[in-house]
Amino acid sequence: MALETVDAIYQRAAERKGGAAALNALLALPAQNIDELTDDRILSEMTKKIFQSGFVWRVVENKWPDFETAFFNFDIEKILMMPEEMLEQKASDPKIIRNFNKIKTIKANAQMIFEEQQNGHRFAEFIAKWPSADIIGLWAYLKKHGQRLGGNTGPYALRMLGKDTFLLSRDVEGYFRAHDLITGGLHTKTSLNTIQQSFNHWQQESGMKLSQLSRLIAFSTGDNNLIS
Repeated sequence: MALETVDAIYQRAAERKGGAAALNALLALPAQNIDELTDDRILSEMTKKIFQSGFVWRVVENKWPDFETAFFNFDIEKILMMPEEMLEQKASDPKIIRNFNKIKTIKANAQMIFEEQQNGHRFAEFIAKWPSADIIGLWAYLKKHGQRLGGNTGPYALRMLGKDTFLLSRDVEGYFRAHDLITGGLHTKTSLNTIQQSFNHWQQESGMKLSQLSRLIAFSTGDNNLIS
């Protein structure tokens, strides 16, 4: 099936959300430059999204100041110096969420960041320079070189850090299936390439960011109609 135009998608989303002004407000995103972040903030946000996966986000948010204290504000070098015994001790701290398997990812992902730093740049710069036309390639990198950053965890972390990326939410997936653009598994190479190419086309057509297009697609389909 041929791709819809961005204008057609926009008009449908506007009708569902109470008009163009209301839709534009929903599409507005806060400005944040990921390349200005320090790498400890990258590790912090990745870790937060790992702990929020399958858990109540509010609880993780409330405990986050204690996570920052427990893990040296996610200083990469200090994290890498932590012996296994210290990680096990942290996993029993009631001030944070006691999940040793997820706590182990902190050191593993610090190692991923450190190894990229050896190429002469901050990890934040590495992410910032990754081309949006191959954002699924960045997802694959995080999944391969990091821990527990596959699925939507890595993309959600990137979005929160300010990297422009679409998200494969239930509504976005539903759109692609309803329009017969994908038929197999969501995370297969074929499906991901089709989705990336579709967003690339829409971005060239409209000049919108991938994150805005992702929201626009979600607002144009599914059960999320008029917001009261």
